[in-house]
Amino acid sequence: MRKTLSDIGSMKARGEKITMLTAYDASMSRLLAGCDVDMLLVGDSLGMVMLGYDSTVPVTMEEMLHHAKAVRRGAPESFIVGDLPYGAYQTGSRDAINNAIRFLKEADCDAVKLEGGLNMCGIVKALVEAGIPVMAHIGLTPQTASQLGGYKVQGRGIEDAKRLLVEAKGLEKAGAFAIVLECVPDTLAKVVSASLTMPTVGIGAGADCDGQVLVTHDLLGLFDKFTPKFVKKYANLAPTIKDSIRQYGAEVKEGVYPAAEHTFTSETDYDSLLEEEKSV
Repeated sequence: MRKTLSDIGSMKARGEKITMLTAYDASMSRLLAGCDVDMLLVGDSLGMVMLGYDSTVPVTMEEMLHHAKAVRRGAPESFIVGDLPYGAYQTGSRDAINNAIRFLKEADCDAVKLEGGLNMCGIVKALVEAGIPVMAHIGLTPQTASQLGGYKVQGRGIEDAKRLLVEAKGLEKAGAFAIVLECVPDTLAKVVSASLTMPTVGIGAGADCDGQVLVTHDLLGLFDKFTPKFVKKYANLAPTIKDSIRQYGAEVKEGVYPAAEHTFTSETDYDSLLEEEKSV
């Protein structure tokens, strides 16, 4: 049965940790749904993981919707969050509402996520008033990482820490139902989590957040371009996949595959057909 906003909120109240993982296609979302992951995030990280971009910035709404629809087909009963890509909400409330509605109507997402602090509180409020559940995202915000000096930990200084806490409280007041804390010191994340009634979902933010999120391809060792410090690889599938493909190639070239057990047979004698072809 699909979780609701109330279900997610009550998990924090009970002290039950929340799990969220990224999904970009039907096959992966089907696997994740079978493992009782609380929320699936169709993240704009698909730009790097699936589409080969150097960052999340080039990702479009059409690309996000294409993948979100596939994720829903694979996980019809999962709580799915669609990540609003760069440019889909920064231009004002009207654009933000229109694009967010597309996630809900066309891809059957349950909520949307957007990046930003106090500057996004007005957008969040407008979305919530339009009936659209919003997950906020502060700390390291990949869509605007260049403004933050790159992919760096945020909130290490006391003034920056105070700013992040104010942003989190502002986004909660604006109506966000949860907030992602990315790449912030664990002690700061603990303070922010204790200061909010909405759940915090950490990524590189320590164990005291109310939940955790990772890119599934990182967790499984499928994305081998680089591995962030905060990622624990529960598997290392990239080398296994490469070895399997190399073995397949070798067996095809050597005539070992397909073997008899992989082959369909028939009692029909096709030799006459071959002779007819030769005589033409």
